[in-house]
Amino acid sequence: MYKFFVAIGFLFLINPAFSQRSHRLPESSSIKFDSSSFVAQKQYLNNLSASDYQKKEFKQKNISIPYRLLSPSNLKSTKKYPLVVTLHNSTRIGNDNEKQLEPLSRIWLKPDIRKNFQAFVLAPQFETRSTDYVFDQVKNVQVSKLNANLPIIIDLIEQLKKELNIDENRIYLIGYSMGGSSVQNLLSLSPGTFAAMISIAGIPDFSSTNALQSKPIWLIHGAKDNENPFNGSEALFNELKHDKKIRFSTFANLDHNTINYPLLNTDELPKWLFQWKK
Repeated sequence: MYKFFVAIGFLFLINPAFSQRSHRLPESSSIKFDSSSFVAQKQYLNNLSASDYQKKEFKQKNISIPYRLLSPSNLKSTKKYPLVVTLHNSTRIGNDNEKQLEPLSRIWLKPDIRKNFQAFVLAPQFETRSTDYVFDQVKNVQVSKLNANLPIIIDLIEQLKKELNIDENRIYLIGYSMGGSSVQNLLSLSPGTFAAMISIAGIPDFSSTNALQSKPIWLIHGAKDNENPFNGSEALFNELKHDKKIRFSTFANLDHNTINYPLLNTDELPKWLFQWKK
């Protein structure tokens, strides 16, 4: 049976002290895990009913954004809830309002996470790329540039804030690959909207690094990622590392397609997000 040797110790190291300084977390321990267990976890997520994710559509500026919206399982009209915005990778581009429910969207369907991390979850779908990549000759890395369909998500969030009991101090971003790049674009575009961001295997956005000071940012990347090169996240971390709330977790033996393996069978992603408020 094929097995990976992966550094996943960082997943169990979250504690309040981490918010006091910037930190880079390489492998803290190398442990053997059976890759089939993570394939099984992915299959489990895919088999979860997504019927609670309501199908909706937002139209603006001649662009239509299909989206799914998950409500808290014990929704109370007198309570405000966080909003989690999950952005998909490029393989989920389309307009069927189905494919964007990749694993990072589906973890919010897990019974334990729905119980312990009550939130609205927004999963929009892009019909074309939400971000493109160009090579920055000065920084010597690829950088991401948002496309016209991405800023509409800010308008969608504003609309949802009017319709739902959303805690405006707890709006979070999380995305993988193209989605990991796009969450950086959104945070740079409207830093005042969001409380924290997780970018997994993304291409960096350096356009508004001054505005990102003191923003809780967690960059996660596999060192063997040849599709969205690891050195981009490394360069962004180095530019922001004086910020006490920047975090960079690296996986020495994971690539672009396997980076999510250690993230699916844990609640550390929502746990980290939910500790932050604006």
